Amino acid sequence: MQIIANIFLIFFPFLFALCFHEFAHGWVAKHKGDPTAEMMGRLTLNPLVHMDIIGTLILPLISIFSISHGGPSFFFGWAKPVPVSIRNLKNPRKDMFWIALAGPLSNLILAFISSFLYVFVMLKVDSGMQDALKKIFTMFIITNVSLAVFNMIPLHPLDGGKVLARFLPAQINYKLEQNEHISGLILLFIFMSGLGAIIAFPVQWITRMLINMAVLVLAR
Repeated sequence: MQIIANIFLIFFPFLFALCFHEFAHGWVAKHKGDPTAEMMGRLTLNPLVHMDIIGTLILPLISIFSISHGGPSFFFGWAKPVPVSIRNLKNPRKDMFWIALAGPLSNLILAFISSFLYVFVMLKVDSGMQDALKKIFTMFIITNVSLAVFNMIPLHPLDGGKVLARFLPAQINYKLEQNEHISGLILLFIFMSGLGAIIAFPVQWITRMLINMAVLVLAR
């Protein structure tokens, strides 16, 4: 059944990538002096801890149902943000930059590792198993690159907004943070309307670059 196959092929990689992303935020926050995520049990890959009912379950599963029945290939979701207490940070402005950047970087690391596994499968695995493994690793690479690119959009409440804050005057960033609910609605409209497909271009470029790097290393 196609919907079951898509749950394994799309939803589970997405779920792991989300959990790793949030874990990375909490891990860097801890090393910057803030133990809040650890104290609240968020330094884990357990999906139940990071799960948002709407963003992690309902919307992604509706998207998979649509894709499985020939509908729009729109996929969108999120996890519960890892809590960070700025008061515990030694240099809040600089530390928040690294905490925010940790999420997208963690997804790029996963995509980088997966690209090597993908190329290894192409070169070393028998053709009988190759197609299934290639689909799994391809989806995992695309999922992680997509999360990294999406989260680096420079708008609050995304990580990109917090990364950009490192370079903005504090007063301007404060106003942007105060209006992040408006930014959130704009983002939701963009992706619900299909305009979010524009991120496919950087996603495809980064995916090809990672796989080409893996080919250069492994195909010698």
